Amino acid sequence: MKKDYSKRTELEKIKTNWNKVKGLYERKEWSTAILRASTTVELSANFVIRKELEEKQNIDEDFVSHLLLWANGIRGKFDKLLIPIFKNSDFKKELKKLNKKVQDINKERNTIAHSGQFKKKPTAQKIVKESKLVIETLIKEYEQDFELKIIEK
Repeated sequence: MKKDYSKRTELEKIKTNWNKVKGLYERKEWSTAILRASTTVELSANFVIRKELEEKQNIDEDFVSHLLLWANGIRGKFDKLLIPIFKNSDFKKELKKLNKKVQDINKERNTIAHSGQFKKKPTAQKIVKESKLVIETLIKEYEQDFELKIIEK
């Protein structure tokens, strides 16, 4: 029997969402695959923010949840939380490199969600590839063996 989504760990939710991306992509549902990939990137950002603030800095879970809502979206979480949290670390360099990809992912997501645009396979390929890189880079900071399923072109 499948575990209820609300009872899954953050890592399980990330993998579940990525499996959904894979299925959508295989069914050629390009726009929806992009939306779900974007969601998975945001979940991975949440994972990192919680790890740093709740576990490493012992900040109250309710306050961290408030910050995650305040930061709103992938760009907000990168610009307002992740980059400032890691401002004095080597990981900041990685985040800066990922920031262009995050901007691409967010832009394509927004044109679907807010303008109703439909996307084609080349855009989905690019966004899914960028999303996988961002997610794995974020998560591997804490879970070195973490890997997402490869989505065939």
